[in-house]
Amino acid sequence: MFRLIPRLKPIIPSINRISLSVKPQPSTSQHCHTLRAFHTSPISLHGHLKKPNPGEELHITFITKDGKQLTYEVAEGDNILDIAQAHNLDMEGACGGSCACSTCHVIVDPEYYDRLEEPDDDENDMLDLAFGLTETSRLGCQVKMTKELDGIRVALPAMTRNLQSRDFN
Repeated sequence: MFRLIPRLKPIIPSINRISLSVKPQPSTSQHCHTLRAFHTSPISLHGHLKKPNPGEELHITFITKDGKQLTYEVAEGDNILDIAQAHNLDMEGACGGSCACSTCHVIVDPEYYDRLEEPDDDENDMLDLAFGLTETSRLGCQVKMTKELDGIRVALPAMTRNLQSRDFN
């Protein structure tokens, strides 16, 4: 028997929860009948940002390859890759933000670089592959906006490297 279990917050188009109850049936076999359930988790909205709450806006300025400066209002917790893609900036993010490439490489303004958490080993390994690496280079997918970073300025490098296995054949 199926029954819907209501949720207070709807999940963007997906099944909220469905549970299947199985009543134990008399049986000569040694199998146990248990409660089975199907659950979903919220859909990841890569590249789609929620609008910041009034009074909680943070600001980020991108310096494009041609020197144009573009400033956006963003919410706390958004990462630089998602912000760039949501505003159609030229940032590839080939791995989808999983820290497995260097195509979201950005150059952080030195004034803000020390406010960032230290990059972990995975990020440093990917940064070693980045084109135009600098002392203040970071991967956009790994930098989340915080109040300390309000007003951050990041430059997009002149080009990126998207290394794939076919590049090594």
